[in-house]
Amino acid sequence: MNERNQSGPGSSEATPFPDALYDGHLTLDHVVSPGGASSRDRYEAVARALRDVVAPRWLSTERAYQERGAKQAYYLSMEFLIGRALANNITNLRAEPGWAAFCRRHGLDPLEILDQEPDPGLGNGGLGRLAACMLDSMATLGIPGTGYGLRYREGVFRQVIKDGEQVERPDHWLARPDPWEVARPAESVEVHLGCSFEMDKGVLRLIHGRPSILKGMPYDRPIVGFGGSTINTLRLWAATSEALDFVRISRGDFVGAQVDPITAETVTLVLYPDDRSVRGRALRFLQEYFLVACSLADIVRRFRRTQGDWLALPDKVAIQLNDTHATFAVPELMRILVDEAGLDWEAAWDLTRRSLAFTNHTLLTEALERWPVRWFELFLPRQLEIIYEINQRFLDEVRRHSPGDEALVDRVSIIEEKSERQVRMAHLGIVGSHSVNGVAEVHTGLLKSRVMPDLAALFPERFQSITNGVSQRRFLLLANPGLAAVITRAIGDQWIVNLQGFGSLAPLAGDSSFRADVARAKQQAKLRFIDWLRRTTGQQIDPDTILDTQAKRFHEYKRQLLNALRIVILYQRLRENPELQLPRRTCLFAGKAASGYQVAKLIIQFINRLGATIAREPSVRDRLAVVFVPDYGVSVAEHLIPASDISEQISTAGFEASGTSNMKFMMNGALTVGTRDGATIEMARVVGEENLFLFGLTAPQVDETRPAYDPRWHYENEPETRAALDLIGSGHFSPEDPGLFGPLVDLLLRDGDYYLHLADLRSYCEVQEEAGRLYADQAAWTRRAILNIAGAGPFSSDRAVMEYARRIWGVTGSGMA
Repeated sequence: MNERNQSGPGSSEATPFPDALYDGHLTLDHVVSPGGASSRDRYEAVARALRDVVAPRWLSTERAYQERGAKQAYYLSMEFLIGRALANNITNLRAEPGWAAFCRRHGLDPLEILDQEPDPGLGNGGLGRLAACMLDSMATLGIPGTGYGLRYREGVFRQVIKDGEQVERPDHWLARPDPWEVARPAESVEVHLGCSFEMDKGVLRLIHGRPSILKGMPYDRPIVGFGGSTINTLRLWAATSEALDFVRISRGDFVGAQVDPITAETVTLVLYPDDRSVRGRALRFLQEYFLVACSLADIVRRFRRTQGDWLALPDKVAIQLNDTHATFAVPELMRILVDEAGLDWEAAWDLTRRSLAFTNHTLLTEALERWPVRWFELFLPRQLEIIYEINQRFLDEVRRHSPGDEALVDRVSIIEEKSERQVRMAHLGIVGSHSVNGVAEVHTGLLKSRVMPDLAALFPERFQSITNGVSQRRFLLLANPGLAAVITRAIGDQWIVNLQGFGSLAPLAGDSSFRADVARAKQQAKLRFIDWLRRTTGQQIDPDTILDTQAKRFHEYKRQLLNALRIVILYQRLRENPELQLPRRTCLFAGKAASGYQVAKLIIQFINRLGATIAREPSVRDRLAVVFVPDYGVSVAEHLIPASDISEQISTAGFEASGTSNMKFMMNGALTVGTRDGATIEMARVVGEENLFLFGLTAPQVDETRPAYDPRWHYENEPETRAALDLIGSGHFSPEDPGLFGPLVDLLLRDGDYYLHLADLRSYCEVQEEAGRLYADQAAWTRRAILNIAGAGPFSSDRAVMEYARRIWGVTGSGMA
């Protein structure tokens, strides 16, 4: 498998496009003539035809893994932000020439066909996109691996901006059949819960003490490695219940007979239900356990097909838990090994720890999940017994290690003993696995020193750092074909499967001809994005402005509000001095706020009102614009990122675990304006701080500043800061509701400005001025852009996956060096 052609990366020849298969699917699946087919009919026929080409290779991949008895890596994640499959699979199958010829033969508009595919609603942000990039790299490297997630029928939500506000709409991404997925009802599994549910006068009611069973039905999606030789699997679980109660139907109670299916399907209806309510949080609790229970049952079933000895489990199985959501795996695997396999506790505990590895993705206390003990008592009583036993044995060890230190025992305990007893899921993941990794060097350091210092001291050998990465195939080769072609002409195409070769681009930063080619590719990407934005939203953008982009989910620590404050200051400067010499700038925002996160939603509203106010002022609007790009996801990113000149990575230092958008922007030639946070620190080390625009407090300085921090000092001593906040508070941006944005001013001045916006504002404005001056010298700007592209090599997900495979999983792949 995965034999590489010496003339280029991937398989020995490109995949031809299957005309006969397409005609068959169009006629037989849709019962239409080619002339009567809709664009959606044609898309489904194209996708199914390509899946038919993939299918034999998919089966061959699984057969090859089995024949060689390969150890397999299983990646459990609540999110897989995979993006559209058709264009990505065409790229990874190297089928672009055949695709172009096929469209010409059939008179198809390729963009129209590709746009028929919705983005699968399987993720929300960087966590899910990382998981998708990891699967792409595992397949490309020939690593035996399977992803496990949930098949959310409605995703998170579709974001609509109405009168400047975020409005959540259902994301019916499965309203039409998904041609990429394969249902596997014969491989369904049962998930046992300690209670039941029923509808009582339209309200879902919990029934204590009456056990119930959910069924998890798997849907498989092919993950095509570059070259098409290796096809791995993403298995998604949908919750169902037993068949309809025909006795109740026969008695005329048709509605009652459907209650169980309806309540069961709720478990995989949406990603991240609104956690403002107890019911919303309880549903998330069930979702996380459902993912783990289905996946572990499937992993064990696969293992037992070929292995009779349970003691071989860690030699054949590596299970990666992507954040605290999946740490239910610790008690669940113990339950399987003790209750079903009949192993003694010590043997089961050894196998569990050696099979599981845990990735932490956050430094935010609220994201380190804690679940009430009473929920385990209701839903998962046996798992709670196991957690108690794990904790007791662990705390006995701690007491032997540090006799008399009950404060330490309390801090490290898996059970938090407060007014409401809770299970600390991150503690459970650390205690129950053999490896705990952060996702950037600074993140891992802070995880050990700030978040989990006691556990890191107890298990120093378990903690390590593996910096995140992104797929250059998705975010450069597919998303930015103009720049990809320029790079390939310069250094060949091996970068597609080995991004480390990008370093050879650095000397070309001094080549005026290469700089011109890169600048031309950037302008082409801008024009493509601007045309796409006009067609999809009606918004117009001037291509001859700096495209200054902040694209990520909305959260206070990511500081979209800091960006908005900087724009208010720039707006004031231009109003006061219309002759001010500044480069024209379009500030782009994209990202969703959680439906229950009112502050983040208010920030979105403020940004849109700010943009509308600027657009109404003739003296400013030709120099400055603010544009919100709605419903951010992978497909939007593929348009937006290649077009951007500036990448905003401005989180409060010490809060961003790693970031992956920073890497995507970097490999597409955007220059980073950012704090020394997450993987941006490592990016700066590779490319040189002089080639980024860094500003603000460092993580240690944040810790030193916070105890005595008074945001009002900045208000009283920095005239532009005061003027900006006064303008916002005056109702200038919401004249019909003058107090609308008062809460944002209060957040900064009255409530303490926890994320230190005002502390970094002046430094941020200064570095933005520096960026504007450099942009005026396009040769110097493009030189820095090339150096950033050249420095992107270490930030490929291929490198990250190889580190996981070698350092954590003990798995080898046919494409690994």
